[in-house]
Amino acid sequence: MVTIRAENPLIVQSDLTLLVEVYSPRYTELREKLARFAELVRSPEHIHTYKISALSLWNAAATGLSTEEICDTITEFAKYPVPEHVYLEVRAQMDRYGMIRLHADQDGLRLEIDDPLVREQLRRHPKIAKLLHPHPQDNAFWIETLHRGEIKQALIKLGYPTRDEAGFTQGTPLKVGVRNVTVGGEPFALRPYQEESVEIFDAGGGPAGGHGVIVLPCGAGKTIVGIGALVRAQVQTLILATNISACRQWVREILDKTDLCEEDVGEYSGERKEIRPVTVATYQILTYRQDKHGDFPHFGLFHAQNWGLVIYDEVHLLPAPVFRMTSSLQACRRLGLTATLVREDGLEDDVFCLIGPKRFDMPWRELEQKGFIAEARCHEYRIELPREERLQYATATDRARIRIAAENPLKLELVRALCQQHEGDHILVIGQYIEQLREFSRSLDAPLITGQTRNERREKLYESFRSGETRLLVVSKVANFSIDLPDANVLMQISGSFGSRQEEAQRLGRILRPKDGAAYFYSLVSRDTCEQDFAMKRQRFLTEQGYQYQIREISSEDLETEAPKKAS
Repeated sequence: MVTIRAENPLIVQSDLTLLVEVYSPRYTELREKLARFAELVRSPEHIHTYKISALSLWNAAATGLSTEEICDTITEFAKYPVPEHVYLEVRAQMDRYGMIRLHADQDGLRLEIDDPLVREQLRRHPKIAKLLHPHPQDNAFWIETLHRGEIKQALIKLGYPTRDEAGFTQGTPLKVGVRNVTVGGEPFALRPYQEESVEIFDAGGGPAGGHGVIVLPCGAGKTIVGIGALVRAQVQTLILATNISACRQWVREILDKTDLCEEDVGEYSGERKEIRPVTVATYQILTYRQDKHGDFPHFGLFHAQNWGLVIYDEVHLLPAPVFRMTSSLQACRRLGLTATLVREDGLEDDVFCLIGPKRFDMPWRELEQKGFIAEARCHEYRIELPREERLQYATATDRARIRIAAENPLKLELVRALCQQHEGDHILVIGQYIEQLREFSRSLDAPLITGQTRNERREKLYESFRSGETRLLVVSKVANFSIDLPDANVLMQISGSFGSRQEEAQRLGRILRPKDGAAYFYSLVSRDTCEQDFAMKRQRFLTEQGYQYQIREISSEDLETEAPKKAS
């Protein structure tokens, strides 16, 4: 007879898929535990679907979660008996992390493999065998130092994550201290979770630390974590950022919160080519080349100084060509910073093996409860397409349908109504399509920032928004990342990059800086179109973090007779 525990919310399937009943009293408790070792796949209203993957388990192992803790969670919350195969697979994958270890050896590296069958498998593998050389230890191979990244990439593709404990070159020393009072006159200290993440990354300066990824929500101070790592390492450091605005924000923060001076900190971008003890470069300049078959002329920056630490901001956006260089930088300490490890290109395993595993992760809701990020209220408005657009949509190609749904003309009327309800707030209207954004800018009489906006003009508009002189900005996807607008408390998303979970998380992050009162996130979606399907996919990561979207359907008659009330 099958034992059923009706009060439990978890249904475990033999393919490592987990079904979670959202309305169970134990849902919140379970969701917080699942986020440590499983990935949310689908999140409709009543049943959420998670998947346990090899990579999610390896990252869990790297953060110190044990096999027993995972199995105990599954057992405790399961509604029905758990297939024994699930426990076996969890244990097998958890055991794989640490099965293969990389250590420093005389004039090279020592690859230790305990399992003799795995050793034999690698000896016979055509790509890996050529990297392996005999070693006096029976359970080891000798590896040339320059192949450190290549061997780790090859092994993870076979399903064997490498625990890299080969250590790092010191890099050129750099004396740097942190200020107790910023240049701006504000008291300063790392928050407890920031200090903890730096401690875990550094690992006492030993070979087990010095590489990995810190996952924190936007607004939680990932830049401060990077500064903490720089101060801890005391070495010349290369920082890679998403764009010039982010680059200059890093420079401002370093000068404001450390005792380094302007001569110590340089910007390497399309506008400046400064190489200094701490250099902040953009991904764009590093991946620039004259044609798709040409060389990357700025890759020389990676070896321009004896860097002791490389920091990858928004590591989930790391361009593929930079992975190639990172493979050759394995002797440097490497810190990745991100709000989410989700990559839409599926290269999460390259982040794992080349930057390092997840070292620290803190739930967004926990930081919200402690007041470190703003309370966020998420709303999805589903707006009908006007009759003429519905007819166009019905006969259009798939690509054209995406654009028709995104540029629903009723969205402008709804944004105008929401702006009236949020009069006095600091509002960002963000979208994907430039012509649509230009129309909104004209109609709302609001400044527009796109990728074509000159950096000088862009910085002036951001500063005007920070000062309160401007309270409404229309922005393109250039504002998805690393813009410092702490007073922004309302964001209206009128279009986006299809079903991108990372973009949804980053956009919410624009309004999560701590502030008095709540932050409001509105996603405007054309009802009964592909955009509605995209919205469900986009929301998965934030749903996993505990955010719920209040959904309301809006008709043209609603907009004519009753403006939406301010969200609660």
